[in-house]
Formats: sequence, C-alpha cells, structure tokens
Amino acid sequence: MPEIATPQKTELLQDVSTLELAQILAERLSITPKDWHRLKADRKAQAGQQAASALVFLLNDRKDDAIAHLQQAAGWLDRSISAPPCPTHGK
Repeated sequence: MPEIATPQKTELLQDVSTLELAQILAERLSITPKDWHRLKADRKAQAGQQAASALVFLLNDRKDDAIAHLQQAAGWLDRSISAPPCPTHGK
C-alpha cells in the first residue's frame, strides 16, 4: 500500500511549486544511461519516466509534448511498444 503523506511532510512541501515537484519526480524516475541496460525492458520504469515527463510538459503549457509522452507511457503499459536498441551499440 502506498505511503500517505503526513501533515509534517505536507508542510515541508508547501513552499515548493507544483512544477518543481513534477520536475523532481521526473528526475527521480528518469532512467540514466548507467541504468539503461538494466531497466530498458522494465515497463513500470519506462512508463513512469514517460508519465512524469508528460506532467512537466503539461505544467509548462506544452500540450503536444505532454500528449506524446502520455502515449509513450500508455504504450509501455499496454505492451504496444518495447525497448529501442542500445544507443551505444554499433558506434
């Protein structure tokens, strides 16, 4: 079961904007080059990265980019897309 924010935690976040929170979430969920091989087929990790990015774009009034990232997240979850080839192979 997910952890529910306590009033103390909520108070700590009052001075952080919604956009800043979304950016922090996007950074936390991003798949780094170091972790790419380990997480390339992890649908939850890939979808989370895309969904968090979509939220950042939405909050920056970039609707088309937000939609594209949400579609990518949905594709990972419904298995209509899969991991691209390694960006460093073949160089």
